[in-house]
This record gives sequence, C-alpha cells and structure tokens, in this order.
Amino acid sequence: MEINAIKEEYDKLIKQLSDPELISNLEKFEELSKRKSYLEKIIEKEKEIREIENEIEKNKLIISTREDPELVALAEVEISQLQEREKTLKKELENLLQEGKEEPQSVIVEIRAGVGGEEAALFAADLFRMYSKYGQSQGWKQKVLDSRVTELGGFKEIIFELKNGNIFSKMKFEGGVHRVQRVPITEKGGRIHTSTASVAILPKPKKAEVKIRPEDLKIDFYIASAPGGQHVQKRHTAVRITHLPTGIVVTSQTERSQSQNRENALAILEARLLEKERMAEEKRISGKRKAQIKWAKRAEKIRTYNFPQDRVTDHRIKKSWHKIEEILDGKLEPIISALQKLS
Repeated sequence: MEINAIKEEYDKLIKQLSDPELISNLEKFEELSKRKSYLEKIIEKEKEIREIENEIEKNKLIISTREDPELVALAEVEISQLQEREKTLKKELENLLQEGKEEPQSVIVEIRAGVGGEEAALFAADLFRMYSKYGQSQGWKQKVLDSRVTELGGFKEIIFELKNGNIFSKMKFEGGVHRVQRVPITEKGGRIHTSTASVAILPKPKKAEVKIRPEDLKIDFYIASAPGGQHVQKRHTAVRITHLPTGIVVTSQTERSQSQNRENALAILEARLLEKERMAEEKRISGKRKAQIKWAKRAEKIRTYNFPQDRVTDHRIKKSWHKIEEILDGKLEPIISALQKLS
C-alpha cells in the first residue's frame, strides 16, 4: 500500500467521522474509528522513518567535510545507531501493513467423502474431528451447518463454520484432496485400502459482499432424515435452497427449526457464490494466479495419511510428520506452520 494512498484514505476518514449523522450508526462509527487509528500508526511510523533518514544524511554530510575528527567520530557512531533504529522501524511498518491486509475471520469448511465408500466417509469424519480439535486449541468457535451421516458414523458430507480468530490464514492450506491408506474396519482380509475425502475452504463473505435477491431463490422445506433414511422428526424443518441464476443448490437439516436451517443454508450459499466470483476473477487474470500452495484446488491431492507407516505427508512441500493419531486428534499446528513459512 502506497503511503500517499494511505494519507488520502486517512483524509477521507476524517471527513466521514466529522459527519454528525454518523453518530446514529454506532457500528459504522466504531469501524471507521478503528481504521483511522490503524492508519495513524502507519503515518506516524513512516514519518519517523523519514526523520531518521534525514538525520543519517546530515551525519553523512559532517563525515564528508572531515573538518573536525571528533565530530566525524560522533557522526559515525550516530549513523550506526540510526541505521539500527531505521531497520527496526521498517520491520514494524511492514508488520503494520501486513495487518491491514484483511483476511476473513470466518470460513466455511466443506468435507466430502470421495473414493472408498464407507471407509471414505469414516475418513471424512476423522478430518472433521481433526479440524474441530484444532479449532478448539486455537479458541475458534464452530457451528455445523449441514451433514449427511452414514450407518457407521462417517460423513458423506459435513459442512461447518469456524469463526472468531485468524482462521483463513491457517485453514486456507487445507483445501484439496486428502488421501488415507489403512486397513478399514469393514475389511476382513486385513488388506490396506486407499480412500479419499475432499476439503473446500470457503471464506465467509462479509455483509453486503455478496448480494442475493429474494426472487433469485427457490426455497423448499422437507423432513430431515437420519442414516438409513429414517426421519429424524415429522416436521418439515430441513431446508433446500436453489439459486436460480447459477443453479447452485444448498441444504441444511442440522437444526430443529426452519428459520435456523434457512440461515445455515444461506450462509453456505453466500460462501459458494463468493468462491464462484473469485474463481471467475482468477480465470480472468490467469497470468497473475496465486501459487497452488496458497490456494489449493479441490481436485489437487495435497496430503496422504499413511497408517501402516504412521506418517502424514504433505505433497506440496514434500514433508512428512509422524504420530498420525495425534495429528488427527487436532495437533495440526506443525503442518500448518510449515506451510505458512513456505507460502
């Protein structure tokens, strides 16, 4: 972000905050005040760096004259100290600018069983447990939006939201195909099977980021069902929403009320529409596409969980970790940290 652009934005914010009508919108006032405070820190930091640069130039001028050896020696010491301070300030400014690159604080995670039948569904449940436990360790909040459970307790599909934290910067690496190699509980011959599950990480849109017109929606209500097809309850509380312009269909049946399921389904729909927009944008600027390590695609095999060898391998960075049960129990930080460093 250019400092001139920051100063322009700051001046605009001052004008907005001086508008008497803004006081009636407390949420907007607090948001603008927070942004103003953030921009002030950047402007002050940049000003301090410029002052130090000026001081360095003055001392360099003293050294170039070589008139007073004592003054020259003092100038040389001061330049060294100023340069150290300048380095620290530039690092602090860089960190401030990074903070300003807002990343979504909420994501919607979609896990779907892939190749492998019931074993793939059980693996999907393992991945859900891994992300749930990891989220708990990070202090994130979780809400299940929709799920389809199998007879053995696996998931054909589970969709849930993680919120309240620096979530996207960590979870964005998890999108793609996850593969498991192990002897399934349904296998009587002791043979190792390979199954897959896909994970999609969708940033949850902010208010007004995705506009959905009511007339573009077809909403159906039906009776929620459990594994085996039996009805959970006799009331029509499950919700299916079809977005007519795109044909995207979303469902939710985890809550007991129509309104809550409708809210969940709309959250999924908004995230999918935002993803669709971003994918279209990526296509338009394909020459500037982000690296795969930052934006893993759903069809890309990113990680293998090998139980016989007690090893988890991330294929993007060609690195492995042991203690697979601990990783599936939520100890995911070493893998995510490694991916963040190489992104």
